[in-house]
Amino acid sequence: MIHYMSTRGNDEGKSSAQGIIQGIAKDKGLFVPDHFPVFDKKISEFKGMNYATIAYEVMSKYFEDFSKEELQDAIEKAYDEKFEAKEIIPFNEKGGAFFLELYHGKTAAFKDVALSILPHLLTTALEKEEEKRKIVILTATSGDTGKAALEGFANVKNTEIIIFYPSEGVSEIQKRQMITQQGQNTHVIAIDGNFDDAQNGVKKIFNDRLFNEKVQKEGFILSSANSINIGRMIPQISYYVYAYVKLLENGKIQEGDQINIVVPTGNFGNILAAYYASQMGIPVNKFICASNKNKVLTDFINTGVYNINREFHVTNSPSMDILISSNLERFLFHISGGQSDIIKELMENLEKEGKYELPDFMKNEMNQFVGGYADDQKTLETIESLYREESYLMDTHTAVGYNVYMKYKQETQDKTPTVIASTASPYKFTNSVINAIAPSMKGTDFELVEKLHEMTHSPIPKALKDLDKKEILHNTTIQKDQMMAQIEKILSNK
Repeated sequence: MIHYMSTRGNDEGKSSAQGIIQGIAKDKGLFVPDHFPVFDKKISEFKGMNYATIAYEVMSKYFEDFSKEELQDAIEKAYDEKFEAKEIIPFNEKGGAFFLELYHGKTAAFKDVALSILPHLLTTALEKEEEKRKIVILTATSGDTGKAALEGFANVKNTEIIIFYPSEGVSEIQKRQMITQQGQNTHVIAIDGNFDDAQNGVKKIFNDRLFNEKVQKEGFILSSANSINIGRMIPQISYYVYAYVKLLENGKIQEGDQINIVVPTGNFGNILAAYYASQMGIPVNKFICASNKNKVLTDFINTGVYNINREFHVTNSPSMDILISSNLERFLFHISGGQSDIIKELMENLEKEGKYELPDFMKNEMNQFVGGYADDQKTLETIESLYREESYLMDTHTAVGYNVYMKYKQETQDKTPTVIASTASPYKFTNSVINAIAPSMKGTDFELVEKLHEMTHSPIPKALKDLDKKEILHNTTIQKDQMMAQIEKILSNK
């Protein structure tokens, strides 16, 4: 059976249920499986399976302490009519690539796919571990995770969910989605700072032993809905397996053929899930990691040096406005051969000096990864060109991925079939999308939703219709050093 250990070596042997409840290891590390499971059947045997069935094939390998009935029940509840696309994840061949549309859930972003199942995994885990204390989901968001987590956990029994987001670091639509969230157990707090400030604050709270002991004495346990939680990250593996199966079904590849996977990412969780899929048996040629102007990951992949001592940019792809990529720690653990002492040292260097450099043997393990970036202008040009040429509309994050892929393809002449993770609906970033395809058109983000629909005839996601008319229920803004006090204030009233 798979057990979960800490990337920093001092928290080992957890079941998946225990790891999901705890969220982050006590030594500040992240939980990782003690080995990678592989499929016990050929990938071609998955042909004809729907998304939910493939998700079961993946998750049953990682969550072995869940019974078949428990896992199937969670999957059935997660992947239902809340997704507007019957197939859950549509697959579109456009512009010489295959776009994996991950944004047809309740919040119109890829986070829905994993966050639809996390509450069900968590509540089942609590029952399995006979845990009676109330779970407090504590999450920092750069825009999409927050709303998806709020939707998933709203009014879920024995949970409270507290979301921190950067006050000026999300789109107006993302912000409105969060601050209008209903649910007696939902709390949305703006931070006067950027996403890294929010994320660092959450990490410090998780790692504050005295605060956690105090909270537990009051009947609460802190956990996370970010991809640092294995219950959030592991389900993301499923859609990369699904993509490979779809390419097989459509005759685009033969079994055993390699594919490229392009992921626009800031926190490294989504591309890490693709890496896990490859370790399970999906043949991958290159993982193409696409960044915006905050290109810390691009520089890292190209040099082996991770350095956050740089200017932070607010871009038109705000969900990637991140300098500290939490999930990278898991990847480093794997390519180090599980040497937790090395990982601990690297993370301590990052905390103290804002940078670290990999030893040569780890740099050599990154040769499957390609790093590239696109600035705001290139992002808009990419949206405009694909819409003009093929009437296919992308959001800004997907456009970053497509731009980086096209540059890679031009430079290498690599003809490997390529899957691009399309991470959000273009309607979530209407201002930028309209600026790309019709720059003379003006209006608020909400007015532009209707104008974009009239212009492109593409459907407006249900979650975004009449969003500006919903009542604002959360309007608190705090300084970044007030997060712990804010949590205490919320829990004192529960």
